[in-house]
Amino acid sequence: MKTFIVKGLLLLALVCSCRAADSIWELCNKDSNISSTSQISKNIDSLLATLVSKTPSRGFLTTTSSSYNNKDNVYGLAQCRGDISKSDCSSCIQDAAKKIREACPNQSDSRILYDFCFLRYSQENFVGKLDTGSGLIYYNIANVTETDPKTFDNELGALFDRIRSEAVLPKSQGLGKGKTKLTPFVTLNGLVQCTRDLSELDCAQCFATAVRSFMTTCHNKKGCRVLYSSCYVRYEFYPFYFPLDPSKTGLSVGTISSVSLSP
Repeated sequence: MKTFIVKGLLLLALVCSCRAADSIWELCNKDSNISSTSQISKNIDSLLATLVSKTPSRGFLTTTSSSYNNKDNVYGLAQCRGDISKSDCSSCIQDAAKKIREACPNQSDSRILYDFCFLRYSQENFVGKLDTGSGLIYYNIANVTETDPKTFDNELGALFDRIRSEAVLPKSQGLGKGKTKLTPFVTLNGLVQCTRDLSELDCAQCFATAVRSFMTTCHNKKGCRVLYSSCYVRYEFYPFYFPLDPSKTGLSVGTISSVSLSP
């Protein structure tokens, strides 16, 4: 059974900004407490150093930090959004590695998500396993007024069918993005990405779980992001993925609510 915690905040997003300064989601498993002087904590530091140094070259990395005692092993994953540059990827992973140790200093099972990257580590080997157990939904509380709800649902569904099909292809590395015209003056932009350790089937299943929220929590809203450890889906009425349309970048201001999903 999932619990829902709703809070409101004001979003001021500079669309042309190339760095995600603040994390969107942090999850520290309180059942994985460790001592700051333990071998596990040292292994986490070693793992983070590897993720920081090696992730930007490919935009994705899974690794393990081991010791003679296997019970101290730590597994890690880092991934950058597939449309950003190596330099932005490097900056994001560095920020994530620093922030996660500040946010979860005494937990061996932790994860953090920024707009541009995701980082996770655990003593349990989660690599290659679908995880939609916990998540977060951000949505714009403003309703769509540019078209009727049925037309919007159809256009949104068609767009995400297309970009999800693109994302599960091996050459796409889990990323799908695209846009569609709602009116001559209004464009709907969408993006999906799953972690690259997933199989095609698990990636598709994660997207299906996330997109269902478009018809419930986010129904007829002017923007929505659904975040899980294994995938990320988003749509907006402004361009947010690269390359941006220079004629439409600028300051987007809106009231956003968030819903936390936990088992």
